[in-house]
Amino acid sequence: MGTFIATPSTIEKKWYIVDAEGQTLGRLAAKVASVLRGKNKPIFTPSVDTGDYVIVINADKIRTTGKKLDEKVYFTHSKYAGGSRFVTLREMLKNKPEEVITIAVKGMLPKGPLGRDMVAKLHVYAGPDYEQQAQKPEVLNID
Repeated sequence: MGTFIATPSTIEKKWYIVDAEGQTLGRLAAKVASVLRGKNKPIFTPSVDTGDYVIVINADKIRTTGKKLDEKVYFTHSKYAGGSRFVTLREMLKNKPEEVITIAVKGMLPKGPLGRDMVAKLHVYAGPDYEQQAQKPEVLNID
């Protein structure tokens, strides 16, 4: 008997919904990245996207520990001279709370085309409303 390798025809994808209210940012991101990658399934294959779709709601109510709200800084550059931009976590949660979770999860996924396909299955919303009601997502408990 050989080793089982998942193929796109053998993968069954499901939809999960996660409520981020009161959750710690890093722990939530680690669990969501694991589900997006498919590590929670027995058919996990590292080179194949076996993961599920994840919807994260209430991203603006995420919490962090320590002094991260003021000391964690997000860096972007416009590709022009002097185009450096530094934004603290507090400002980011106020202006774009969806980006905080997306960046945290993206950093925990593989780099390259496979990781980009996985992060495309992540849908993050600042409030309790989301657009994917037709997919009937199951609640994913983060402990």
